[in-house]
Amino acid sequence: MIVAAAWPGATPAQMQAQVADPIERRLRATEDLDFLQTYCVDGHCVIHVSLTDGAPKERVPVIWQQVRKRLKDIEPDLPAGASVAADDDYADVYGYVFTLTGADNARLVTLAEQARDAMLRVPGAGKSQITGEIPRKLFVDLDSRRLAAMGVSPGAIAQALTKRTSVAPSGVAERSMRVPVRIGGAVDGADAVEDTAVAAANGTVNVSDIGVVSNGYADPPDGLVRHAAKPAVVLAIAMAPGADGLGFGKRLSKVAAEFGRTLPAGVKLTQVEDQSQNIREAVDAFLIKFLCALTVVLIVAFVTLGWRTGVVVALSVPLTLAIVALFMGASGIGLERISLGALILSLGLLVDDAIISVEAMVVQLEKGATRADAAAYAWTHTAFPMLTGTLLTIVGFLPVGFAQSTTSEYAGGIFWVTGSALLVSWVVAVVFTPYLGVRLLPEAVSHHDLDAMYDTPVYRRLRRVVDACMAQRGTVVAVTAALLVASLAGAMLVRQQFFPTSDRAEIIVDVSLRSGASLSATSAAVKRIEAGIVRDRDVAQVDSYIGQGSPRFYLPYGPSLPDPATATMVLVATDLHARERVIARLLANHAAPEAKLHVRRLSLGPSAGFPVQYRVIGPDPETLRRIAAPIEAVLRATPGTTAVQADWGTPSVAMRLDLDSDRVARLGLDRAQLASEVATMLSGQPAGEVLRGTKRIGIVVRGTAADRGDPGRLGDMAISTPGGPVPLAQVARIGVTTEQPIVWTRDGALCITVQADMTGDVQASEIVDAAAARVAAIAKALPAGYRIEDGGDGELSAKANDAIYALLPITFGLMLLLLMVQLQSIGRTLLVLATAPLGVIGAVAALVLTGAPFGFVALLGLIALAGMIMRNSIILVDQVQHNQAEGMDLHAAIVAATIGRSRPVVLTALAAVLAFIPLCFNIFWGPMAIVMIGGLIGATILTLVALPGLYALVFDRPSSLPLQDQAHA
Repeated sequence: MIVAAAWPGATPAQMQAQVADPIERRLRATEDLDFLQTYCVDGHCVIHVSLTDGAPKERVPVIWQQVRKRLKDIEPDLPAGASVAADDDYADVYGYVFTLTGADNARLVTLAEQARDAMLRVPGAGKSQITGEIPRKLFVDLDSRRLAAMGVSPGAIAQALTKRTSVAPSGVAERSMRVPVRIGGAVDGADAVEDTAVAAANGTVNVSDIGVVSNGYADPPDGLVRHAAKPAVVLAIAMAPGADGLGFGKRLSKVAAEFGRTLPAGVKLTQVEDQSQNIREAVDAFLIKFLCALTVVLIVAFVTLGWRTGVVVALSVPLTLAIVALFMGASGIGLERISLGALILSLGLLVDDAIISVEAMVVQLEKGATRADAAAYAWTHTAFPMLTGTLLTIVGFLPVGFAQSTTSEYAGGIFWVTGSALLVSWVVAVVFTPYLGVRLLPEAVSHHDLDAMYDTPVYRRLRRVVDACMAQRGTVVAVTAALLVASLAGAMLVRQQFFPTSDRAEIIVDVSLRSGASLSATSAAVKRIEAGIVRDRDVAQVDSYIGQGSPRFYLPYGPSLPDPATATMVLVATDLHARERVIARLLANHAAPEAKLHVRRLSLGPSAGFPVQYRVIGPDPETLRRIAAPIEAVLRATPGTTAVQADWGTPSVAMRLDLDSDRVARLGLDRAQLASEVATMLSGQPAGEVLRGTKRIGIVVRGTAADRGDPGRLGDMAISTPGGPVPLAQVARIGVTTEQPIVWTRDGALCITVQADMTGDVQASEIVDAAAARVAAIAKALPAGYRIEDGGDGELSAKANDAIYALLPITFGLMLLLLMVQLQSIGRTLLVLATAPLGVIGAVAALVLTGAPFGFVALLGLIALAGMIMRNSIILVDQVQHNQAEGMDLHAAIVAATIGRSRPVVLTALAAVLAFIPLCFNIFWGPMAIVMIGGLIGATILTLVALPGLYALVFDRPSSLPLQDQAHA
């Protein structure tokens, strides 16, 4: 929630002490509050109220209502003239953005309102937002000398106009009909304002006698919008929750095209953001990857299992996906980035159970069993080990589904989609696959030699390897442990990343002038930057939002807060290569040297505005500046940084009027009256409104342009007194001082944030690591009461990871429980658990070889990998138990289980690995796919060679216990 307060005339320090602090003290009692971050400028302050990641979603609206009640309660305690308001409408994504250009602002706003009304009638439309409207005004420019000569104060003129424009009831005559009484003479335009009579020292005068009345726009406006360097008005439409983005986008584009044909000559309606196009591109790309993965999985099934057996496995895929689609529809899970990726991720796993089930049937058919007996065997011998393995894999994804963080909320669909797909795949494998096997598999071959099945060169080599591993079990286990330790050490070589940058062509350029800069100065700087951009062939379009942020057109993008000294430019490059070229040119910007540019790409997940941040917190502003300066220097000297800056800026100039209290008293003046006259002449004073249709045009009384624009003439300003006009310089000493133009606090403490972005492929963690020693040295030398906190993406990543780690004990406990129920043995349970980290070996190797970064989604893949590895292990261990129950000794049971289960273990791993390959080329899912491919390859090999040795090492030991007792040890 954003809480905004205003107190016209107050300095930033006064806003902080008298307005922001009392509000913050009241808001600290807010339920599930994480932090309060505040900035104060001249006459205004903005408080960012942030809840903890663990705040229940259903409680958030209730919490915001409580905040509003607290703000209402505190209003009487604020200084006279101060006001406060709250806005929590930040959840909507305005994915359909249109610009209107080619006419004056008032005409463009009228057309935007007509377009909005037409578009909101489209089924699926949600909220709308019009940006760039400059309020129309009626200005009364007054000459202070003429005012003083006539004995009229600016306040008297404002009061007269306010009274004339007020709307008040004038009664109703009651007879047989009710006859309302209307009083004429209301102000309806510039002529009526000019004719308004004002009491003067010698009678009355008209406004036209003492001022010039003109129509215009708010000066300065709250913000400006330009499209392709032309003044524009922006219409943004958000889609209603649950609507179909593709269908809505088509309907909206059709309405926009029809409306565009009705526009006046010269006016152009341009769609600058089309969420449906991004959806279509994403869906098409994922469908291609999905079909590739599906094809790969089916080829594996057909080539390795034969035609009929492959058909049985292949038929399980559409059946599983159909049931999963029903679940997603019933649960309200749509097709978006997370769910589509989760489906592809699941595709590599959902045939595992079918392969295991049908392979068990094939082995029994090879032994001469009937198809019905083979199906029964598949149920009795594989159903429950597969269920345990499936649940283990699902539990591996559990942290992302239940972690209390906004990051997990963003990516939580991975758990629900993957979990449902795996559970459905088990049902299909134990119910439908045996049925299909009975119908489609060939009958058993009589007098078939079962031993011949495993008497092939591949199986003979595998048998020799397993025998060798069991003979050298200690060495094998030691080597495996050494590889695990080496991989953990090698993890230090893997680059760290929170979320990757987007593959969209947009570029966000945050332009900031020194704090306190005017909107006109910011606009002039942006114009110079635009002049070069509009000629750049790599740029398809450019939109500039001056003094305000753009509409939130993309979920992870957080628009900047209003500030006249800042602007946001949204550029769309022609392609991703062009995007990088444009960024390089912008970073070398010389078009507006007075402006700082923060050039950034969109992120594919939650991200801080600046990925690298250090918060310096303490009580004294000057001390904070002295501490922040060397941190800035450290970041500037760190290779790979850009846009290094502190958010307080530099002190700005202010004019100070020191009143001569004795002279003010003798002239019959007071401080409030004097301030009011000066404020009216310099900034203007509201003086009522003119009603025109649905618009209200404010009347503003102010000084002439020469008086407003030249601070040097302030001393000559004539001030009205009962004894006649006097120059302002006779009652006040005019001087110049400096003050802090913006004051930031965090949880009530003064806070300067030193922040930076990265260039190229450099990661935020690399910048933080490179600067860590020097920043730590600065932190050690801090005076008492001051501290430095890490912020940026590192802080967000730590929060997200901590939420995941908090669930790992529960995840481990559930895995342990599942294994205990299935294996009925503490020893074998611990044995299977010992295989869980084996995926780290291949995962680290794959990340180092490919250079892929390790981020949040890769962490999820690594956790889920443990469940997948344990599923293979549990099937092999379970088969050893079955072999021992049939009378085999331990050595023979291990070898037979490894040989017999090698094909399903390899096939399931091969299907998963090949299915993950298309995901490797996706910027979001690539690191997870690489982790799982490398981890599965390494773990599968180790399962077949290291697990037998570990099994023999643990259980093949001298003991005086009977064999039956040993089996349950």
